[in-house]
Amino acid sequence: MYNLPNILTLSRIAVIPLIFVSIYFTSFAWAMFAGILFVAASITDYLDGYLARAWNETSSFGRLLDPIADKLLVATALVVILVKPQMYGCSFTVLPAFVILCREILVSGLREFLREVNVGLPVTKLAKWKTGFQMTALSMMLFRDLWIGWGVLGELLLWIAAILTFITGYQYYQRSLEYVKAEEAKKVSAVKKVTLGVKAENPKKSTAKNSTVEKKVKKTADKKLKTKKTTARKKANKVGA
Repeated sequence: MYNLPNILTLSRIAVIPLIFVSIYFTSFAWAMFAGILFVAASITDYLDGYLARAWNETSSFGRLLDPIADKLLVATALVVILVKPQMYGCSFTVLPAFVILCREILVSGLREFLREVNVGLPVTKLAKWKTGFQMTALSMMLFRDLWIGWGVLGELLLWIAAILTFITGYQYYQRSLEYVKAEEAKKVSAVKKVTLGVKAENPKKSTAKNSTVEKKVKKTADKKLKTKKTTARKKANKVGA
């Protein structure tokens, strides 16, 4: 379980508190320190997956922890940037940050639901592009003090990441909805099969029941006809008399 890819994933989680602590410091050194830690953690996001596949060391622990580490890292960087507008500038950052955070919560909920029924929700290529834009945008915004142009470009890339985030979130939602619809269709189909099976097993009962009903109807009709004939005969006798 504690191979190099998983250790890199754990290291990504370990630096999150240090990045968050930069909220309480306004010095240039702390800003650079937080930016360096974030970039290093972003690089491990690529390395752990690459090494796990190259060395054939993929594990359930890694598949579980990797997306959690990514979401925690991105959420922490967004909080730091939003809380310190005087340093990073976030006049246009609130909306894309909100979209990104909501999407991560949505996808986490969908993954948890589908995991309970043993259905996977694999990462798409578009989702990987989204992650790349997110990490690049946040890195540039954290290094805004080095050159203000990085902050502006970072905000632009964050908007692109937010659009990709919305699209991929909707795609994951559609896949989950398709699974739910398929399961409901299976249940309906199973109920119909059971109903048809019961009818097929008891054809004689159904025929006997129908025959009994027909006999009752015929008997009632004969009785009414006999009553009419008797009444007509009595009337005819009175007239003859």
